[in-house]
Amino acid sequence: MTIELFNDGIHLCLMFTDLTDDDAGESVQSNQFLIVREGNGILLDPGGVLSYNELYMAMNRHFPPKQLKYVFASHADPDIIASLPRWLSGSETRLLISRVWSRFVPHFCPQGKTQGRIIGLPDEGTLLPFGGVTFQILPAHFLHAEGNLQFFDPVSRILFSGDMGASMLPAALASQPVANFEQHLPFMRGFHRRYMVSNKVCRYWADMVRRLDPEMIVPQHGAPLKGRALIAEFLDWIEGLACGVDLMTQDMYVPPTAVNLSA
Repeated sequence: MTIELFNDGIHLCLMFTDLTDDDAGESVQSNQFLIVREGNGILLDPGGVLSYNELYMAMNRHFPPKQLKYVFASHADPDIIASLPRWLSGSETRLLISRVWSRFVPHFCPQGKTQGRIIGLPDEGTLLPFGGVTFQILPAHFLHAEGNLQFFDPVSRILFSGDMGASMLPAALASQPVANFEQHLPFMRGFHRRYMVSNKVCRYWADMVRRLDPEMIVPQHGAPLKGRALIAEFLDWIEGLACGVDLMTQDMYVPPTAVNLSA
């Protein structure tokens, strides 16, 4: 499904939610995003090989994929950029990714395919001039990856937040903005407790986002968080969440005494 997040006739933001078949529970639902402005395109977190063909066809209805200028990856997980070799082959695009991951990315690709095509971004992020607009690539380290970045669009005021704000939902539900934060929490709580590294970095991140004042936060998994009131609820919750290393105890670091394998 293609969802129009923003369109003022010049600036277009699209979200794709159901390009992989997750009915069997063998893959996690994921979102991909396209920003188009003045004939230029940026693809955000394009996904793995499971989504490539469907994404290419869905994009082609709005923008010629061969004309992509950038692919942005919030981090280097397979569900983020395992499809990278095909995007590099099908266009002249360049990859924007944290320097932490820039030397690991070539392992996804045939020998030499990434030469001159990767732009390693510094830990502090960067401004990105594009199509007459200056986007912000933001630091979001350890949320959940060591080198983690997010993408803020100042025109639509959408924060493309990677795994922060993610919810474990089927694709049909991921296409609709969250209506009630308290009712939505069960789909978020377990994920954030496991994948966000600590409350300390969650608090730093929440402070940064309040200063940005986004109108929408759109994660790479699950439903968008739309509206300042609902976003405020989410920020209040995440900055108080114990997660990751906060929850670790010595009991979790002992040698195993039984076979624990599943098919």
